[in-house]
Amino acid sequence: MVQVRRRHLPSLGSFATFEVAAKHLSFTLAARELNVTQGAVSQQIRLLEAALDRPLFIRKHNALELTEAGKTLVGSVTNGLDAIAAAVGAITGAEEPQLVTLSATDGMARFWLKPLIDSYRALHPEVGFVVLASDADDTLRNYAQVDLAFVCGNDRCEVGEELHFLFPEIAQPVCSPAYLASHGPLDSTDSLNRANLLHLHDSHWNADAIGWQPLGWSEWFRAQGSVWAKGPSSLTTNKVGLLIEAAQAGEGVMLGWHHMVARALAEGSLVFAHPGTIGAGRGNFLNCRQASLRRPAVAGFVAHLLASLRPGAEN
Repeated sequence: MVQVRRRHLPSLGSFATFEVAAKHLSFTLAARELNVTQGAVSQQIRLLEAALDRPLFIRKHNALELTEAGKTLVGSVTNGLDAIAAAVGAITGAEEPQLVTLSATDGMARFWLKPLIDSYRALHPEVGFVVLASDADDTLRNYAQVDLAFVCGNDRCEVGEELHFLFPEIAQPVCSPAYLASHGPLDSTDSLNRANLLHLHDSHWNADAIGWQPLGWSEWFRAQGSVWAKGPSSLTTNKVGLLIEAAQAGEGVMLGWHHMVARALAEGSLVFAHPGTIGAGRGNFLNCRQASLRRPAVAGFVAHLLASLRPGAEN
C-alpha cells in the first residue's frame, strides 16, 4: 500500500477555501461566506494549485468550472473536513447545539415550512432552527451552514447531497368565505372575470431565487380554455404573503398555491373559489447535505417533514 506523505500536504486552510469556492463556483461568493476579500480566496486557490501542480478550476468570463482534478478532490476534502470537525468535538467534549439550518423562498418558508417547524418543535423543543428565506438571493442554499435547501424547478443533486421530491406546483383560485358568499358563485370563468382578482407582479417571477416561468391569471384562464379580461385589481404585488393576507381579509380572489394555502383552507379562512387548477410543470424538492443527515436533529426533521406528505397525514 502506498503511504501518503501527509507532511507534504498543502495547508488545511487552502483546502477549506477550495471547498467553499467549489461549492459556489465563484470566488466572490466564497469570499462573502468566508468574510475575506476575493483576492484572498484567489490567492489561496493559486497556492493550492501550485502545490498540487494541477489547475482545479477553469476560469471563464464571470464563471468557474471544476477541472477533473477539482472534481476528484472536492468530495474527499468535504469528507475530510467533516471528519476533522467531528473529531475535534469528540476530543473537546463540546456538544454541538441541536440546530437545523434551512434555506427557502419567502413564501415557502412562511406558509409551508414554518408550520412544520412548529409541529416538530412541539415534539422536540430542544432543537432550534435557522431559516434563511429570500426570493432575491439564490446563493443561500450553497452556504456551508445550510443543512436543508428547499428548491423549485427541475432540480438535480450535487456530490454529497440527497434529493427528495416533495410535490408539484399546482395553483387554484381561493378567496375568503365572506367574499364567496357576497360575490359568488364563482364557478365559471365569466364570473371570475367579474371578480376582483389579486395577482402577483411580474417581478416576483424574475427574482433571482425564483426565475421561473410565470404562473398567473393569464395562464390559469388559458388552461381553462378562456381569456383573462384583465379587469382592474385592488392589489398587485410581488409578495405571496400580501396576497394571502388580502384574500383572507375578503378583498378578492387570488391564485393559491396548494402547499401555501393548505393551512388557511384547513382553518377555514380561505376556500376554493373555482374548481379549476393549473400545474406549472415543475416540482418542489428538498435538497439535503449528506453530512448534515448524520446529525439526529437534521435527520429527525427530514423524517418528520416527509411523513407529513404521506396520504392522511396531518400537516
